[in-house]
Amino acid sequence: MKARLDKLRAELARQGLDGFIVPHADEFQNEYLPPSAERLAWITGFTGSAGAAVILKDNAAAFTDGRYTIQIREQVDAGLFDIRHISDEPPKDWVAEHLGRGGRLGYDPWLHTERGLDVWRKAAEKAGGEIVAVEHNPLDAAWTDRPAAPAAPVRPHDEAFAGESSAAKRQRVAKSLADAGADSAVVTAPDSIAWLLNIRGGDVAHSPLPLSFAILYATGRAEWFVDPAKIGPDLAAHLGGDVTIRDATEFEGALWALGNNRVLADPSGTAALVFERLGKAGAQIVRADDPCQLPKACKNQVEIEGMRKAHRRDGVALSRFLAWLAAEAPKGGVGEIAAADRLEALRFEGEHITDLSFRTISGSGPNGAIVHYSVTPESDRMLGLGELYLVDSGGQYRDGTTDVTRTVAIGDPTAEMRDRFTRVLKGHIALATVRFPEGTSGSQLDILARHALWQAGLDYDHGTGHGVGSYLGVHEGPQRISKIPNSVALKPGMIISNEPGYYKTGAYGIRIENLVCVTALEIEGAEKPMLGFETLTLAPIDLDLVDPSLLTQAETEWLNAYHGRVREALISQVDDKTAAWLESATRPLNR
Repeated sequence: MKARLDKLRAELARQGLDGFIVPHADEFQNEYLPPSAERLAWITGFTGSAGAAVILKDNAAAFTDGRYTIQIREQVDAGLFDIRHISDEPPKDWVAEHLGRGGRLGYDPWLHTERGLDVWRKAAEKAGGEIVAVEHNPLDAAWTDRPAAPAAPVRPHDEAFAGESSAAKRQRVAKSLADAGADSAVVTAPDSIAWLLNIRGGDVAHSPLPLSFAILYATGRAEWFVDPAKIGPDLAAHLGGDVTIRDATEFEGALWALGNNRVLADPSGTAALVFERLGKAGAQIVRADDPCQLPKACKNQVEIEGMRKAHRRDGVALSRFLAWLAAEAPKGGVGEIAAADRLEALRFEGEHITDLSFRTISGSGPNGAIVHYSVTPESDRMLGLGELYLVDSGGQYRDGTTDVTRTVAIGDPTAEMRDRFTRVLKGHIALATVRFPEGTSGSQLDILARHALWQAGLDYDHGTGHGVGSYLGVHEGPQRISKIPNSVALKPGMIISNEPGYYKTGAYGIRIENLVCVTALEIEGAEKPMLGFETLTLAPIDLDLVDPSLLTQAETEWLNAYHGRVREALISQVDDKTAAWLESATRPLNR
């Protein structure tokens, strides 16, 4: 990495810069990036999905969040980078301390949102310096063997799976633009565009996203800016006459043409360059949330039913895998990669599957304590007796996206493991069974998942729940369940994960994750509209890790009822060996 840093620093000097910010981002603000946009990994070696680096003349720092604190220390050379927790030791403090008076800190305006730049600007100003937009990314100049941009074909997403035509969606969103006093909206989030136009692609690993830009007008007409190489012969007819397909290279010019418009753009999700161009063009900018995000998050009945069906198929694959694991892992010889490959193969026997929804997290023993662990041939280890094995996985089905985590004991677990697992389970059940009034946000519910852990002085350093798309991104907004304040109210049709956990560094990790759907509840005597969760995921929870004495009667009843659902839904769909295992794995638990 030193040679790469030297090349970058030489380019910075050539451009008259004292430093450069390298975010984990592309021009679409994706969480998961195509290889051509993995700039942070190229300069630091860190391959996590969240983070940033700051490279100055004489020093550098790399930042990430609690999901990756172990991974970043394993991947990044501490002799070259100061390694920091992005919340506890934020980049703004490091920049303020190290940039120096008069320092010019460069940034690529395609890779930062307008709102995100505020933090960097204040940090540079605190140091007596400034942030400077670059016309040509100096890292790209240093990265001479950078991969080509992706160009996967874009394909129609059938209305039988979408549940609503693109024309209807465009009219619905266009009305919200008119209500906001906007003539048009610039949409750059790939999942928003995919949802709005009923299209899917393959530019990002494990997410069926086409990378492109769009402008939606208050009339319902849209312009879509995309690499022509991605367009098949049937796509124009699918989109209809009110969607104009244009070359992606024309997007910046189209922004200039909006000079007399009131243009809506999302300051937290759209590249800062868009705002710069619109401002110079004389557009009146309406700063507001991406108008597609909330309607996309509230799934229609076709999408919800598709998610149910996808989860039943997914549950069959996962149950077959867990039955195989129970038989083979105690014998020895099952490694993390072999286990992940086995689960993937079983998933691909199901109908409508096109891909995994993310790279399977397959962690045994201490590797399970790495929240977003990614097994490699070098880190691959055997599942050992007396250890825990954590597997977080999912599938991309044309009728739904799945994401499920199970933690299982290989052999006999310790009393501590059972205690921690049961506390995580108590938090999971508390969320699964909560009833809450309309207007409640996920951050107001987060404490329910942590309460049993907190009582023992324990916690976990990640969010409790993220939104999930309908054959789209496995992580989507705007809803979430997290300690971090979030004002977005949970609404019927939203799909969200329920995934509390516990991680003991160097020993084991525990996470129990199901996807749930927000539903309206009829409660006799209720004085206001109430909501709850329907659990979609169908897979056994390891009873060998449950300490019944820690469960209340109501919690035991929930677990037994959930396992009854799992058994009823899946047992007729699996082979005899798996069926026998499933009967035992979902047996009633007695307190």
